[in-house]
Amino acid sequence: MGLPALEFSDCYLDSPQFRERLKSHEAELDKTNKFIKELIKDGKALVQALKSKFPQSFSGFAVSCVLMDGAKKKYDKETEKYCGVLEKHLSLSAKKKEAHLHEADNQVDNVRQHFYEVSLEYVFKVQEVQERKMFDFVEPLLAFLQGLFTYYHHGYELAKDFNHFKTDLTISIQNTRNRFESTRSEVESLMRKMKENPHEHKSISQHLMEGYLFVLEKRSFVSTWVKYYCTYHREPKRVTMVLFDPKSGGKMGEEESFILKSCTRRKTDSIEKRFCFDVEAMDRPGVITMQALSEEDRRLWMEAMDGREPVVAQLDVIGFNVIKKFIYAVETRGIDEQGLYRIAGVNSKVQKLLSLTMDPKTCADVELDSPEWEIKTITSAIKHYLRVLPAPLMTYQYQRSFIKAAKMDNPETRVTEIHTLVHRLPEKNRQMLELLVNHLANVASHHHQNLMTIANLGVVFGPTLLRPQEETVAAIMDIKFQNIVVEILIEHHERIFQHVPNSADGPNNMLSNQSRRRSTESKAPSCSERPLTLFHTPTHSQKGMNTAFVSVNVSTSATSPSPASPRSPSWPMFSAPSSPHPVSSASSDSSPVSVSGRKAIALYACKAEHESELSFIAGTVFMNVHASREPGWLEGTLDGRKGLIPENYVEFL
Repeated sequence: MGLPALEFSDCYLDSPQFRERLKSHEAELDKTNKFIKELIKDGKALVQALKSKFPQSFSGFAVSCVLMDGAKKKYDKETEKYCGVLEKHLSLSAKKKEAHLHEADNQVDNVRQHFYEVSLEYVFKVQEVQERKMFDFVEPLLAFLQGLFTYYHHGYELAKDFNHFKTDLTISIQNTRNRFESTRSEVESLMRKMKENPHEHKSISQHLMEGYLFVLEKRSFVSTWVKYYCTYHREPKRVTMVLFDPKSGGKMGEEESFILKSCTRRKTDSIEKRFCFDVEAMDRPGVITMQALSEEDRRLWMEAMDGREPVVAQLDVIGFNVIKKFIYAVETRGIDEQGLYRIAGVNSKVQKLLSLTMDPKTCADVELDSPEWEIKTITSAIKHYLRVLPAPLMTYQYQRSFIKAAKMDNPETRVTEIHTLVHRLPEKNRQMLELLVNHLANVASHHHQNLMTIANLGVVFGPTLLRPQEETVAAIMDIKFQNIVVEILIEHHERIFQHVPNSADGPNNMLSNQSRRRSTESKAPSCSERPLTLFHTPTHSQKGMNTAFVSVNVSTSATSPSPASPRSPSWPMFSAPSSPHPVSSASSDSSPVSVSGRKAIALYACKAEHESELSFIAGTVFMNVHASREPGWLEGTLDGRKGLIPENYVEFL
């Protein structure tokens, strides 16, 4: 018949080609079943007197075909169940608890193992029925013909003429039966071995790597994951993708292919999905994000594609050289560009720029004056480098100390304490901080052109330079004070970095600092001198209301520069724990309350013009921020209310 062979190992690969070969066997069995039905029908008409004998001759094989139909339904049902469970599992957020993820992985492994077992049994049944038809069908037919020839008047002559062929056919049937009996036990034994140790019996494909991958695609302004069967040939570095989903009847889409340029593993904190990696093509633009079926599957794909790990930022010679190179490019090419550091670049381009510049083999080839690298890509690369450091630039050790310093009532004491803390930082941290702050001071000096005031830069860099070790409610309340620390660093960068503090500059010498401050009381207050105003606990008449939080407002100076935009940023307003007395530094050390969801911070104030929009001020933190169907808008939650947020007014934390 020329049917393609069915291999047990193909059950684990489950490729579109395997499905096509399986369909050809199914089609042949359907054809045989139809032929048998037609033959039974013709036999009934031919021998009405013996109608009970003829159909009974083929009833055994007909039963086998019925059982075959049941096995096929079970296989199709398990296929749909496995694909559904797999897609649901791959949609789990990486932020779920490790125990939950481990339990989900075990559940998928059990479903996958059951699917493989059903697939093996179905293939075994298909092969068994294919072989049985050679004797279970032909043998009864031969017996019927023998009786038919004898029955008719010329039956004896016909039987005599047919005798030689009958003898040969009988011998052939017996040989076929013997072969089936001898090979059936071996095939069944192989099936058991593959069930017990599936990884030892996977087929070695002529291709280097093949299997299912989910590809992130943008369709109608919405990102969606599409399932492809992908094949990678190592020699030409060609990746072939075929749209194929076994649940949809196994229809194959058009084949796409490209030449691989690079492959990079995606960090878990850079994307919601697990098991992801990025590939770049030589003959098509952009970065293609793919999701493997498991961590082991991703490892195999990356090994096949010579994949590399994502950029690991360190405060070493390479890191300093890269940041200096970025800063030089920003200051020479785009320091007057509006929204500098506020407008984010395309993530794939940012990752590509960092990968090239952090790699000693390719860093010399990167030309930052090329139009390929937009200013927003370079500034986003600087921010991303600072975010992916193993610890924040101003360290976890001193994070609380900087926050406490920003909460001090005396403006001069704030600056003095921050000055002292900066010089307690590790040498490399202090050097990188000085390099960055001097650059930000230069950016702020051009705020009339780029609209990035010291306050705006504080909002952008505060959560990055002073990120907390854990995400808690208390940490969210302290975001405002993180911004204040950065503002003080920028405004007093010359004093803080060019002069080493002595004992007189320490917090214990507050009287001398206060006397020094009296001489400047007539001046307009700077950002570090803005007084902290704590609203008192609600009165007795307000006890029925929620008194868990009160507002903390930092008033702005009349002389503080602001951008000439229609919606200029105002000073942040946040909620803080309620207290009948002024907030002490110890209040921020209360037991943390965990916060989940993707957060974003407002860079500017915005007044809602429609009911679907949210009103907010600079520094407001939004929860559960995600893409909206409205172009240019995001959707988020503020104080339990969902609404739209202008995309260019916020930055993700």
